[in-house]
Amino acid sequence: MRAIVLEKFGGLDSLVYKEIPDPRPLPGHVVIQVNAFGVNHAELHMRRGEWAEAAPVSGIECVGIVTSCPGGEFPVGAKVAALMGGLGRTINGSYAEYTRVPASNVALIESDLPWEQLAAIPESYATAWTCLFRNLEVKKDELLVIRGATSSFGQAALKLAVNAGVRVIATTRSRERFALLERLGAERCEIERTDLSEHIPEAKEIDAVLDLVGNSVFLDSLAMLRRGGRSCLAGWLGGLDPVRDFNPLLQMSSGVYLTFFGSFVFGSPGFPLSDVPLQQIAAEAASGRLDVKPARVFTFDEIREAHRIMEANEAKGKVVVVHP
Repeated sequence: MRAIVLEKFGGLDSLVYKEIPDPRPLPGHVVIQVNAFGVNHAELHMRRGEWAEAAPVSGIECVGIVTSCPGGEFPVGAKVAALMGGLGRTINGSYAEYTRVPASNVALIESDLPWEQLAAIPESYATAWTCLFRNLEVKKDELLVIRGATSSFGQAALKLAVNAGVRVIATTRSRERFALLERLGAERCEIERTDLSEHIPEAKEIDAVLDLVGNSVFLDSLAMLRRGGRSCLAGWLGGLDPVRDFNPLLQMSSGVYLTFFGSFVFGSPGFPLSDVPLQQIAAEAASGRLDVKPARVFTFDEIREAHRIMEANEAKGKVVVVHP
């Protein structure tokens, strides 16, 4: 099969097209013909050698057709979504014509939506849904701040929250993107800054924060919450540098909750993929209630350009690659 192989760590030329053996069927796994896949910031970090693990074939998610499933968990010919389970990290991922995924990391996603729209759902919407409705337990009419809302993850979270009747304040580094976020349903927008808690009028009245900026602002996110408010740290748009010299006694607000979510746990016993209503999300998209259209769509031969526009922060939403 044809695959995009990570030949070395570095720039765009690290991604090379090669013929490699098809994945062979294994018990407990599903072989999928990859029809489309999303491109994620994690894959940029892997390509540059900034991630702890990177498989020869990158790609942490895909949608496609089941071609083999020795355990019978999914019927051959079924439309499915797959994400994580070591994809692109410890096992060859979705940047290929076929991939093999643990059955625990595969979900039915039968829908008449075009492949490029289905491919925009798995990683972004599964992670956003879990952060919002499991970690943060947001409810209708609550006030939520999404920090880093113009990312594909942030936009997915904004759409899901608004559909659930949650009031959303969205942050971005660029005032030019306010109009986009307001079209998606944000009640108001704020310029992202490290001391936002000192400037946002609703400070100490906010029910929840979805923090996609990361370690550089997580204390500031906690500082804007009401007593009993929840913050979920789930993204690192501000960089991967660790938190240093953190002293909760001196720096953490009393009576607030800090949670974390990393999508690499999907498929584990505590975080079954079946918990996430991917089929329902696809149905809402098909009905027009949820817009999952990707911002940019590339062909399989354009992977370097897909990486380039993400690296240059030109994507303005989800980037998807489709096979001809």
